[in-house]
Amino acid sequence: MRPADLDAVPDPTARCNGITRDTVVAAPPFRDVADNVYDSLHGRVWAGHNIVDFDSVIIRDAFAEIGRPPPEPKGMVDTLPLLTHWFGPRAGDMKLASLANYFGLGKQRHRSLDDVKMNIDVVKNCATVLFLEESLRGVVPTPQNMLADATIRTQGTSDPATNRDYNELVGSHVEEMMIDTTKQMDARSSGGSSGFVELDDVSTESIEIKVVVLHRSRLRRIFHHKGAQLQLSCPGLEVRWVSTQFQPNLSIVVDIPDNLSKVLEFCDNLAQSESPEARSNSTWKPIIKRYGNATTRPTVRLKIAMTIVNGNTAMYSTQICQKDCNGVIPKLASRKVDAAELESLQGNKVDAFFSLEIYDYKAKAGILLVAKRLDVHFLRDQA
Repeated sequence: MRPADLDAVPDPTARCNGITRDTVVAAPPFRDVADNVYDSLHGRVWAGHNIVDFDSVIIRDAFAEIGRPPPEPKGMVDTLPLLTHWFGPRAGDMKLASLANYFGLGKQRHRSLDDVKMNIDVVKNCATVLFLEESLRGVVPTPQNMLADATIRTQGTSDPATNRDYNELVGSHVEEMMIDTTKQMDARSSGGSSGFVELDDVSTESIEIKVVVLHRSRLRRIFHHKGAQLQLSCPGLEVRWVSTQFQPNLSIVVDIPDNLSKVLEFCDNLAQSESPEARSNSTWKPIIKRYGNATTRPTVRLKIAMTIVNGNTAMYSTQICQKDCNGVIPKLASRKVDAAELESLQGNKVDAFFSLEIYDYKAKAGILLVAKRLDVHFLRDQA
């Protein structure tokens, strides 16, 4: 459809979906198709990838611009929080394009029907891997046996060419799973910390705040380090206490070493000097806190990553992995956090992998440290 402002259509060389200014000039404006859109969506279940925070917002804004109430869904199935919760971060940033690339489904075309089909294929493949992981937990057959079994199950039920493609897909990921299951991984190996920077590799001179433009020109400020979003890893943080009384919000308070303290203090000062959040009427909350006198070890709060689904259901995406007494972790030993398990961490040590997020909410501003993964050291009560 034709946007009110044709300048909203960027240079076609920067687009990956083939939509150009000439394409939209002859298209109808949203006002002319709003009735059809409303009838198609109202009272139905909406499904898609990141539809809670993106697509549904666009729909509401579009109807607001023409002075009409938006359609209301009967329910929403957002595959982004669902797959983040169940499938985990193994496919990277969990964007649809990243998941499609992980499963070899080709490039995302950013066209409605193509993206819907890709979304369905991604969910099918994620479900296949999750089913196999659960079925094979504690069992280590050869990938060849699993592939042969998959071939037997699919013979005679569909096109042979489709069977071959499916078997190749299942076989490749079964093999990957078997390698992960039989291979013991050190807690500091790159496989568990991809995308996270170790403190010895951080250069404060390379830390900057970049502005990302979101939908409807909303701005978000993100810490960058050497051209990528800054995410940190730090081993051996002692959990001072666990906060579960404000559920669904969960967090842990940990003691931090001097090198992490210096990096976080730099980020705190940088955010205060460059971010409009610091110049607003909100009270800036320091990222580091000391309890007792000034000589006590500094502490920070690590927030457990959470998404609210369907308005009232909390889904936690932080992963917990437990190291054994030798300090190694079976790759498939990771699981999602819950409040009861979190309380057992008090007094133990964790290797933390976390992001830094600038916020301004309810007259308070600052930096949130959001835990993406916690590698728990051998628990004391199991020693």
